[in-house]
Amino acid sequence: MAQANPAAAIANVWKTTELKDKILFTLLCLVIYRLGAHVTAPGIDVVALTDFFANQGKGGLLGLYDLFVGGGLSKATVFALGIMPYISASIFIQIAGAVIPQVDKMQKDEEGRKKLTQYTRYITVALAIVQAYGFSLFTESLQGAVVHPGLGFRIQMVLFLTTGAVFVMWLGEQITERGVGNGASLIIFFSIVERFWPGIFDTVKYVNTGATNVVKLLVLGVLMVGVVAGVVAITMASRKVPIQIPQRTMARGRMREAAKNFIPLKINSAGVMPIIFAQSVVVVPGAIAQFSGLQAARDFAEYFQPTSILYFVLEAVLIVFFTYFYTSIIFNPIDLAENLKKQGGFIPGVKPGTKTAEYIDEVMSRITLPGALFLTFIALLPSWIIGAINVPFRFGGTSLLIVVGVALDTISNMNQHLLLRKYDGFMKKGRIRARGSVPTPGGY
Repeated sequence: MAQANPAAAIANVWKTTELKDKILFTLLCLVIYRLGAHVTAPGIDVVALTDFFANQGKGGLLGLYDLFVGGGLSKATVFALGIMPYISASIFIQIAGAVIPQVDKMQKDEEGRKKLTQYTRYITVALAIVQAYGFSLFTESLQGAVVHPGLGFRIQMVLFLTTGAVFVMWLGEQITERGVGNGASLIIFFSIVERFWPGIFDTVKYVNTGATNVVKLLVLGVLMVGVVAGVVAITMASRKVPIQIPQRTMARGRMREAAKNFIPLKINSAGVMPIIFAQSVVVVPGAIAQFSGLQAARDFAEYFQPTSILYFVLEAVLIVFFTYFYTSIIFNPIDLAENLKKQGGFIPGVKPGTKTAEYIDEVMSRITLPGALFLTFIALLPSWIIGAINVPFRFGGTSLLIVVGVALDTISNMNQHLLLRKYDGFMKKGRIRARGSVPTPGGY
C-alpha cells in the first residue's frame, strides 16, 4: 500500500482554495455551536443540576444523552438538546423506509428525498418540543434546581430548547452542504472530544492524590492505543465479495472478458446504533424507579446497576440482538442483488437474482457476529477499566466508535478533494480511499 506524506497532504489542503474554505466554514460553525453550548437557559440553578449528573446521571440514559451534547444537558444550556432530535428523526425516517413501501420508494427518488428531508425537519421540531417539555418536568423534580417552577417555566424552556435544537439542526445542514463531512456527525464528534480533556485532567489528579498509581496509568495508556487500533480496524474492515460485470468492445459491440470487481460488506454495518439501543433499554428500570418513587421499583432496579453481572449479561445480549436487527434494516441484499443483475453482473458460481440475494445475506449474517461481539467488548470496556484501574476517565464505548468513525469519514472526504485536484492525498491508495466510495448508513 503506497503511503503519502501526511505533512505534504496537509500542505496541499491549504493549497486547495475550495477545500480550505470548506474547512474554515466548518470550523466557524462548530465554534458557534460550542459557544451556544455554554449559554445557560434562564430560571435554572445549574449547581443543583450538575450535582445530580455528577452523582447519579453518568451511567444512565441522561448521562449518555449529555455525552452527545457536550455536557449541555447537565448545564441546561440553550443547546441542551443538541443535534439529537434531528438524529432521532433521521433514524425514524430510515427505519420507516425499511417497513413502509411508500417511504422506501421516496428514498430512491430525488423529489421524494427532498420531501423526506422536510418531513425529517418537522419531526425534529416535534421531538424537540416533547423532549424540552420532559426536561422541564425533570428539572422541576430536582430539589432546588428551578427558581420559579410552574407553567411559565415549562413554556419558557420549551421555547428556548426547541429554538436551540432547530438552530443546531440548521448548523448541521450548513456544514453538510457547504463544509467538510456530515454536519450532524461532526457536531457530535466535537461535543464528545471536548469532554475528553476534563477526563484526562481528572485522571492526572487521581495520580497526584494517590488514588491510583503511575503503573496503572501506563497500563491504561497501552490499552487505549490497542483499543483505538482495534476500533479503526473493525470500522474499516469488510468482506470483499468478488463480482464480474461483462463489458462491450467499442468496435463491434461484442462481449469481452468480464471486469473483475468486488462488493465490500462491512463487518460493522450497524455502527454505534446497537450500543445506543441496548443502553436505552437496560437503563429503563432505573429510570422508572427514579421517576416513580416506588420502593418496589427501586429494589428491582438494583439488579440492573452498571456494576452487576445481570447488567453486563443483559447489555451484551441486547447489543448482539440489535446489531443483527439494525443491520437487517439498513442493509437490503435483495436490492443489492437486483441492482447487480440490472448491470449484467454476477457473483462467480452463484445464479443472479434470488440466489445472489441469499448468498449475500448468508455472508452478511456470518460476518455480523464478530462485529457484534466487538461492539459488546467496546461497550463494556469503560466499566471494566473504572473497576480495575480506578480512574474517572470513561474511555471506550459509544464515544470512541463515534469519534473514530467520524474522523475516518472526514479524512476520506478531504482525501477525495485532494485526489480530484491531482494532489497527493493522505493515502494514495488503500483502505481510506476505498472506504470513501462505499455508501454508509445514515445516522447513528
